[in-house]
Amino acid sequence: MTTEGNPRDLIQSLERGFAVLLAFDAERPNPTLAELAAATQLSRPAVRRILLTLQHLGYVHGEGGRWTLTPRVLSIGQHYSASHGMIEIAQPHLLRLAEQTGESASLAALDGTEVVYVARVPVRRIMSINVSIGTRVPAHSTSMGRVLLGWAPDEVVDHVIAAGLTAHTEHTVTDPDEFRRRLRDVRSLGYSVVAEELEKGLLSAAVPVRDSSGAVVAALASSTSSGRSTVEQLRADVVPLLIKAADRISTDFGHRQSVTSGPNVRKGHEGFF
Repeated sequence: MTTEGNPRDLIQSLERGFAVLLAFDAERPNPTLAELAAATQLSRPAVRRILLTLQHLGYVHGEGGRWTLTPRVLSIGQHYSASHGMIEIAQPHLLRLAEQTGESASLAALDGTEVVYVARVPVRRIMSINVSIGTRVPAHSTSMGRVLLGWAPDEVVDHVIAAGLTAHTEHTVTDPDEFRRRLRDVRSLGYSVVAEELEKGLLSAAVPVRDSSGAVVAALASSTSSGRSTVEQLRADVVPLLIKAADRISTDFGHRQSVTSGPNVRKGHEGFF
């Protein structure tokens, strides 16, 4: 996580409140106060005050010494969707892409060392986790992350590398120099294809989506399994469809130039991007 401006301008109580909210997850769906204190490394009195405040606002509910999130927290995500026109713009293009490929289509944005799914049209489940809007996955081992990092400032890439290139499978790129080379290749090619770096059998391809200024603000991706496709088929058949869809999304979002200039969809070259 990065911050801008003077740290003295930050509201610590607000930061702590979000830390408590984010401590609710699949492993802690209804934690105790003590469990939340341990997860956030905050004192129990501080966590108690935060929970009581969140309960007053309607975001959590406490009963029998345990706490749960309420449906009101979903409104935070709804406000994000409502305030980001790209999601609404992208949805029909995701539907068309899913129909063309027969595979799930996703739009994701970069958040720290992870990518977050902000729009998605699921066709079939191909990952061990249930992917939905808001799901977070590591940026370094996904095609979406490679695209977003390929056009990101050096300090963002440095932050991801410093956080650790965790090996999720034996195919995950963990060497910093090799990782940087892969990002340069992604930028040169205009797309990324990643094979089995996040999960065994998972293949994915992604391309950049740009805003009116030309900045890469999202990644458009299509995912499949090694049982239904190959890296070569993704490059030959899916990447061109991704590029066309990303061009349309970018144009609808105000970008007036092609997302890529004659993408080099090479076959059989060394490495995956």
